[in-house]
Amino acid sequence: MENIKTALYNLHQKHGAKFVPFAGYQMPIQYSTGIIEEHKSTRENAGIFDVSHMGQLFIKGDDTLAKNLEKIFPAELSNAKLNQSKYSFLMNEEAGIYDDLIITKVEGGFNIVLNAACKNTDFKLLSKLLENKYEMILSEELSLIAIQGPKAVQILEKIINGVSDLKFMNGGTFNYLKENIYITRSGYTGEDGFEISIKNEDAEVFVQKLIDEGASLIGLGARDTLRLEAGLCLYGHDMDINKSPIEANLKWAISKNRILEGGFIGYEKIKSQIEKGVSKIRVGIKPEGRIIAREKTSIFSEDDKNIGEITSGTFGPSVQAPVAMGYVENSFSKNDTKVFLEVRGKKYPAIISNLPFYKKSYVKGASK
Repeated sequence: MENIKTALYNLHQKHGAKFVPFAGYQMPIQYSTGIIEEHKSTRENAGIFDVSHMGQLFIKGDDTLAKNLEKIFPAELSNAKLNQSKYSFLMNEEAGIYDDLIITKVEGGFNIVLNAACKNTDFKLLSKLLENKYEMILSEELSLIAIQGPKAVQILEKIINGVSDLKFMNGGTFNYLKENIYITRSGYTGEDGFEISIKNEDAEVFVQKLIDEGASLIGLGARDTLRLEAGLCLYGHDMDINKSPIEANLKWAISKNRILEGGFIGYEKIKSQIEKGVSKIRVGIKPEGRIIAREKTSIFSEDDKNIGEITSGTFGPSVQAPVAMGYVENSFSKNDTKVFLEVRGKKYPAIISNLPFYKKSYVKGASK
């Protein structure tokens, strides 16, 4: 797979980025200050994330579009307000997750932000499911920049007036350099923040302004520690085609109306799992001591039965302890259940934990 460079590649290089290939892109994993400092600066100040590798899909359509999208996604879209964003899933008939995504109702249709590794497959699949009835544009001309952290709002407000009025999971069109740019109040760190869709040619100057106002560039390394502390899933690790939203402990993302009415791909499986329960479920896990349990680490019960596997694990700089997520047999999923993690051939104690590990700091007055 080729390694595409985002419009911010030169800026990353200038700031001492160490690059890694990720989903076909050359992406910064960290800068000279290191992952822990980047993590802390996001929690305490504001961090800038280049998420331009993600797919920005615009589907243009009339009133029939929302209804047709509801046949695909389990989100309520017919009653979505203009500029409202919803977290949802693209699934198969068995409720296996092809991708998790954010759908925003905009003038003339819907914007959908897709995961980088899934975006081209998603585009083909959605084209087929919508029977090519609607114009679909997967933009190559736009960058996506996230700014996250307690000072994100005051920094961004200095550059783009009016963003502080946005509610959580809502967006709007703003004027920047005499161009319309689209901004949503969202992110994936457990902090208040924004995602800015901006033309590639304007991205570098815009990000430099954020840096000049006091925000720091953050790489994929700290992005991972931040999202894991916040108990948020990473596609391809904590969820994939072999796991349903119910197994992934994401039932909250499907409204009661949609669960009652159905009519979307994967509904029968979702309904069955809600009624009968699931054999495995995603949980938070706190290892005791300082041991880091990485992905693929086996989880054992107190009587030495293999009951599951870690899907994400790291050291949480904000909670000052190791944190992990994984799937266990449902009967072992209760909070505070004692388990053991097999790391390098030795078993270490841990407990099943509530998520998130770190309390989210989304904007007050946010519309859920």
